[in-house]
Amino acid sequence: MNIKIERSLSPVLLNELSETDKIVILYGARQTGKTTLADDLLTNVKGKVLKINADELRYVDILSSRDLPKMKLLTGDYDLLFIDEAQRINDIGINLKILHDNLPRLKLFVTGSSSFDLANKVKEPLTGRTSTYILYPISLLELRKTHNVFELQNRLEEFMIYGMYPELFQYDSSQRKEKYLREMSVSYLYKDVLEIAQIRNTSKIRDLLRLLAFQIGSEVSMNELGNSLGLSQETVHSYINLLEKSFIIFRLSGFSRNLRKEISKRDKIYFWDVGIRNMLIDNFSPFGMRNDVGALWENFIIAERMKYLSYHEVFAKSYFWRTYTGAELDYVEEINGKLFAYEIKFKKAKNKAPKAWIENYSNQYQCITYDNFWEFLV
Repeated sequence: MNIKIERSLSPVLLNELSETDKIVILYGARQTGKTTLADDLLTNVKGKVLKINADELRYVDILSSRDLPKMKLLTGDYDLLFIDEAQRINDIGINLKILHDNLPRLKLFVTGSSSFDLANKVKEPLTGRTSTYILYPISLLELRKTHNVFELQNRLEEFMIYGMYPELFQYDSSQRKEKYLREMSVSYLYKDVLEIAQIRNTSKIRDLLRLLAFQIGSEVSMNELGNSLGLSQETVHSYINLLEKSFIIFRLSGFSRNLRKEISKRDKIYFWDVGIRNMLIDNFSPFGMRNDVGALWENFIIAERMKYLSYHEVFAKSYFWRTYTGAELDYVEEINGKLFAYEIKFKKAKNKAPKAWIENYSNQYQCITYDNFWEFLV
């Protein structure tokens, strides 16, 4: 599959850069293709473009200076300023505000691999001045533009084992895919969390992720995780927040409008990319040799659905649902006050929602299986 994959955000970002005066911010995990996407976009933008990598100190000093004359000298007669990995620049928010407010003809486009740091730096200074987007690993939605359902269905097991990071599509062998995922873990996966949050103990972060990887599809107890890792419950919670804001994991809360019957205090935690999840538990075995296909399918489908919602700008609240008596639903969406319930089963469909759900909430229900998932994701 060594072909160019058009990203869903490409036309959206191009329109923002061409038609609005907003500061465009693109978040996303490392290696999801932010720089590649930006480079492609900038070749289609009218005008003169200045590209800056925030690793280069000569630029960092100027862009953190709060000195408008200095920044004017840098931006000169350029029409667009692009800053890659902007979270590395101190006071980037206030400096972008100065540029935006004083140089209205200069368009601003920045990327960041961690939302928690860049957001903290830009949130207050840039209120009302930004358009923000998130780039995820490749989605089935994006692959469907250039491949038919038959082709993709034949590669579904591969996607669920090795994940959907862009570089993986360059490799044909399983050995090379595994090597890439292991190397990425060492070089990139925890980099933002360790650098920005100043966490020194890499092993604790890795051990936490490994425990979470074994628990996809299950409710997570912060107390149990803390006991297993020798960490306080508060520390575990803060680590999970950082990993979530680095786009490695995401969580679903329990849906509840009747606290006595429904479980709502624990979350389920999933991985944005199942290849990363499989790397963490060191299991790239084919389906026939696995006992976790159901949980893997659940994680894969929910992550793909979340990408779909994000790229289509559908503002939905996502949950799971379970009662103390054992009735449950894997995934619930609330859109404009309406509830939609889903079970996610790899093979065998479950035809009816639990009676307690139908009686209390909604009869909008579907079981998502290997045979019908395309309409849910594409």
